[in-house]
Amino acid sequence: MSRIAGLNFRNGGKIYYFDTEDLDVHMRDKVIAETSRGKEFGTVMVVLDSEQISLRRSPLKGLLRIATEEDLKREEENLEKEDKAFHVCKDKIEEHGLEMKLVDAEYTFDNSKLIFYFTADGRVDFRNLVKDLAGIFRTRIELRQIGVRDETKTLGGLGICGRELCCHSYLNEFAPVSIKMAKEQNLSLNPTKISGVCGRLMCCLKNEADTYEYLNKKMPRKGDELSTKEGRVGEVQNVDILTQKVRVMFEDNDTREVIEFNAADLVYEPGVHKKAKHAPKNQNSKDQNGNRDSDKSNSKSYGQKKDNNRDDRKNNGQDNRDRNRGESRRNDGENRRNSEQKNQNRFSQQARDDSNRNVERGQKDGNAEGKKNNNRNRNRNRRRGNGDKGGQGQKQNGGTPAGGEKSE
Repeated sequence: MSRIAGLNFRNGGKIYYFDTEDLDVHMRDKVIAETSRGKEFGTVMVVLDSEQISLRRSPLKGLLRIATEEDLKREEENLEKEDKAFHVCKDKIEEHGLEMKLVDAEYTFDNSKLIFYFTADGRVDFRNLVKDLAGIFRTRIELRQIGVRDETKTLGGLGICGRELCCHSYLNEFAPVSIKMAKEQNLSLNPTKISGVCGRLMCCLKNEADTYEYLNKKMPRKGDELSTKEGRVGEVQNVDILTQKVRVMFEDNDTREVIEFNAADLVYEPGVHKKAKHAPKNQNSKDQNGNRDSDKSNSKSYGQKKDNNRDDRKNNGQDNRDRNRGESRRNDGENRRNSEQKNQNRFSQQARDDSNRNVERGQKDGNAEGKKNNNRNRNRNRRRGNGDKGGQGQKQNGGTPAGGEKSE
């Protein structure tokens, strides 16, 4: 008959299922199994018969063998090596100045991989650390970041109840826990009271959440209005879910009375919560027949005053909003005008600066042009003067004037 075995490779870890391969295994036996990480040393936690195989995922990997004395000795050596590797890695983390907390170190059974588990607030660049560790241990290195709940599950400890932590002792997976579970169980919402060692909500809140949810659906809530079998109407003051007791307050004239009942002795509709109404009271006077007509009129006037006060508050609030809106508009207009004036002043100043620069540039250009003209005139006059002297000399010598024809 084919059977499957559930193995636990680490204390408090998840259970993985394998085919027994006709091996005669029992609870708490040490076995060797082939996993995705290689050969692993595990403990048998549960053995299932063939009728339950359909409930599991198939096909399943098989067990290699039941652990021998040599396998047990090798596992002890791996545990000693893990302790040394933990301290070496911790020193290297301090040397590189990384903001990470080392939690555990784990060797695979065949020493083909060394895994370090750590926690950190964010992402950590540990590439240089991996290179150093690979050079020291000469094997494949893997650094795996885990959360605070996994850290507590790995390290273990004692809870506020005095027992070993549930996650470390028997829980295979973390179930989602919400603050609503604490409210349904009427627990104090003080974080120190409902938080575990890891700082998250205690996992044990999930244990009885379904029971409390079922009982709460059949019980009234605090502040609900209900009646007894005798017809007395009262208001729920307190509810004890576990004992199914309800404390009800009755008001008779000017007196109040609180009585505890079994939930079965009260008349109410489960799941329907009708809140008790509290009318304003005035005990000053009654009429001659003992009626409370004056109380009714006073309650009406009280209601009218309340409505008037509400209207006054509404009108005052509207006036304040209108006033604030007008002030904000005026402030916006003033700010807009100031900004426009600043822009205009800036533009006018820029225009003046540009005109001054143009004038200076014109003066410089004019001075340069004037110098050029003066030099040009001076050269022209010099050439003319030289020409006149040359002409006079030629006439005296009987020659032709420069640039002229010889006269007959």
